[in-house]
Amino acid sequence: MAEIKPFRALHYESQVAGDLKKLVTQPYDKITPEMQAGYYAASPYNLARIIRRRIDPAEPDPYAAAAREFRGWIERGVLAPDDAPALYPYDQEYFVPGQPGIRKRRRGFVGLCRLEDYSARVVYRHEETLSGPKADRLALLRATRAHFGQIFFLYSDPEGVVERELAGATRQPAPWESVEDEYGTRHEVWRLTEGGAVARIENAMRERKLVIADGHHRYETALAYRNSQRAEGKAGASDYVMATFVRMESDGLVILPTHRVVHGLEGFEWRKFLSAAKAFFEVRELALQPNGARQLRAELDQAGASGPAFVACAGPDRAAVLKLQDNAADSSLADARPGLRRLDVFVLHRLLLERVLGIDRDAVREEKNLDYEREMDRAVRAVLEGKAQICFLLNPTPIEAVRDNALAGQVMPQKSTDFYPKLLSGLTIFDLEP
Repeated sequence: MAEIKPFRALHYESQVAGDLKKLVTQPYDKITPEMQAGYYAASPYNLARIIRRRIDPAEPDPYAAAAREFRGWIERGVLAPDDAPALYPYDQEYFVPGQPGIRKRRRGFVGLCRLEDYSARVVYRHEETLSGPKADRLALLRATRAHFGQIFFLYSDPEGVVERELAGATRQPAPWESVEDEYGTRHEVWRLTEGGAVARIENAMRERKLVIADGHHRYETALAYRNSQRAEGKAGASDYVMATFVRMESDGLVILPTHRVVHGLEGFEWRKFLSAAKAFFEVRELALQPNGARQLRAELDQAGASGPAFVACAGPDRAAVLKLQDNAADSSLADARPGLRRLDVFVLHRLLLERVLGIDRDAVREEKNLDYEREMDRAVRAVLEGKAQICFLLNPTPIEAVRDNALAGQVMPQKSTDFYPKLLSGLTIFDLEP
């Protein structure tokens, strides 16, 4: 049973903190060093100073330093708790990357969700996690005792019952918070405090299954922290996590691909790679043109229309389309569930990364030879500039595959999806301190 409840969100007090645009950030794992520098320059109260703190030799423990700064902001009134417990309807209006002129709106709501072990079959994950980010987030959570970003949950509601309840709050003259991020996405947050509407949403959500779209690392971190608190005889706020809930049937759901960039392999040779790949894939070599990324995107779209396919690029004269052979999925992936055998990202990991390149799952989990890029241009550039040996370009994972595999208990590889746009960090904060 999914337990959702309102809370008094900690939020930026504009009269003290200033312009919200200079305070909120993209999720911690999307903050590049360049973005971090920009956030630091934007405001002394930018949330990056807490969630993506710079390494400073004068601070032996950056997590403790972040916690001190966070609590100092509360004491000075930079951050203030909301007047009353609320659910927070959250709309995002955005242009779809790569589709000029197409603008969509995604509606959800922010609230607290009782943490559930995966075995309870209330919350479902759809992809594996990496060890490094979980250790980092757990150290920050223990130090600050607060959740700054939201878990992104999907729920099924074909009739739109919950969204109809949210609509009443969004008819107010102006949103409670409104900001446009660096990607041109407009984020608007309202407050819903009316007891009857809140109760109806709680009841409507009670029987829903929740699929994690984004935030697997933070969810598992929250579980670990809850368990440690229970072991110490403490219960209460740590039993909950802050989340945004979005209807799975929403037209505003967009998933982008996450491309793979490989580096640090001993003895990598392009010809040897192609020869080994032919055991599973039809291989068609390409002559890379001056408009490289655009050319490769078109090749990928065409090849992927009828089954798993990738574009591999290892240099200006080393690119190829790899299309899975008709019988390769059943013969080479017989140990996998049918729902995974023809899923692009799963095929890539099991056949190309593991069998052809010898990158095992432990190495992937520990991020030894693999980086992830949302932008196709950046993935290709990493190879052309000699920073990587080969990149693999993917098509996006369909939402139906995310839903069906998650609910069937089939977990996809790490970074299988990139839901766009991201939920901003800092619009609402869940403070665990009493």
